[in-house]
Amino acid sequence: MQSETITQALTAVCREIDRVDACMLLQHVLNVNHAFLLTYPDHVLIPQQTTEFFCLAKQRIGGTPIAYLTGERAFYDLNFKVTEAVLIPRPETELLVEWALKLIPVDQPRKILDLGTGSGAIAITIAKHRPQSQVTAVDLSADALAVCRWNTKNLRVNNLHLIAGNWFDELSGERFDLIVSNPPYVAESDPHLKQGDLRFEPQIALSAGDNGLACIGHIINAAPRHLVKSGWLLLEHGYDQAAACRRLLAHRDFSNICCYPDLAGIMRVSGGQMNASVSI
Repeated sequence: MQSETITQALTAVCREIDRVDACMLLQHVLNVNHAFLLTYPDHVLIPQQTTEFFCLAKQRIGGTPIAYLTGERAFYDLNFKVTEAVLIPRPETELLVEWALKLIPVDQPRKILDLGTGSGAIAITIAKHRPQSQVTAVDLSADALAVCRWNTKNLRVNNLHLIAGNWFDELSGERFDLIVSNPPYVAESDPHLKQGDLRFEPQIALSAGDNGLACIGHIINAAPRHLVKSGWLLLEHGYDQAAACRRLLAHRDFSNICCYPDLAGIMRVSGGQMNASVSI
């Protein structure tokens, strides 16, 4: 394959993929930032780089998400390794982290639980920003936990404990000040599962029965047995599930039930506070 300049390489693939995506792939191949592409448009790629870039571009044309092609995704103020074993961290989930951080004192110890941690984006970000807290992260997938373990080490987090298990199954007798989760919440029949990036992401982490509410309902029902008095439960959910989440939380006698919208104005995160009188 003949050598290509940055301009030539981008021009060749931008006929079939978005230019932003093309730039991200080329930055990954060259291990440079976007400013480099703009500053040195006549920089010549070596043949190996050209081959790798066009190979990645071909996969992107086929629909493979950028994050899986580059193996990383920025989330909050950190950069996470991602593989096809985990969901790709999304900006909407940062809302869940922001709410959690508001509830956790900076200078006091707290016990935090993240259910279905995947890449560890939520748990690690909380642990990094609240070093006095002890964070427990649970996932059923050994492959997902391996990614989370790598991110934990790479981001130098030492207040995070990983557990292999299904939701609360391995946490008998343990109680937390705050439980957070981005569980599967897409209805199993939802056509979006066959579109875009969702086609490539782990279905076990995306979809759930009962119109997407099965996992949410299970977590809300079981959470009181694992929360301290006045502890909080926060959940990310689908665009049309806020009302259902409020009902489920109220049925379990949570108080101070709130829902918050994402940047698009869609109610994306719901939560409530444990009542001391809740029957467990």
